Amino acid sequence: MVQATQNQLSGQVAVITGGGRGIGAAIAQKLASEGAMAVLCGRKTAPLESTAAAIIKAGGKAHVAECDVVDLVSVESVAERVKVNFGRVDVLVNNAGVGSFASPLHQLPPDSWEHVLNTNLRGVYYCIRSFAPMMIAAGKGHIINVSSLAGKNALPNGAAYAASKWGLNGLSYSVAEELRGHNIRVSVVCPGSVNTELSPHAGKDPKKMLQPADVAHVVAMLVTQESQSFVSEVLLRPTLKP
Repeated sequence: MVQATQNQLSGQVAVITGGGRGIGAAIAQKLASEGAMAVLCGRKTAPLESTAAAIIKAGGKAHVAECDVVDLVSVESVAERVKVNFGRVDVLVNNAGVGSFASPLHQLPPDSWEHVLNTNLRGVYYCIRSFAPMMIAAGKGHIINVSSLAGKNALPNGAAYAASKWGLNGLSYSVAEELRGHNIRVSVVCPGSVNTELSPHAGKDPKKMLQPADVAHVVAMLVTQESQSFVSEVLLRPTLKP
């Protein structure tokens, strides 16, 4: 595996969903620091613009695109915007996600189930459906799906979230096989608990937890992997248990 070097992604376009804060913002900043045009997607413009401003201040390039991944029309509109403005998409990072960790499954309201599954799984389908054709036409590309160790292990009171991530893992492995012949590499990253606002981390030391920059570092390594190979899955854990 080759670690990214400065400007290794120069001239490339990277679309990052959930790019306004947390893991998504860290990934956008990292890929921009490697020379990519970071297209930040999310439902709320303010955090996207804040992240974009930080990227530009650091000398990178960023573009804000308001987008709701559970709305196919919204995603298709952004894909067309990227095609018109940049003519290409080299990296798609499906990072947007939500969680529900307050109750066992039998007490979970149906609308909460729908919200989690639609965002974490259907949203990835919509994004791949909308952006993969551009990669196929170009004969290259890399799709990174941000999953979770909850897609590998039991998560009491988080069954809907776990189900969405188990599903995302299966989707990723299958889509990787579908797109290999087009020279498009599909990878899934499964971090443990990350120090973000997504879920409660009662009793855990934030300093020992994974940080958004740790996930961003892995994504940068994946998209700069030598062209004759790709890493299909990464399980990311903190060195010290928090």
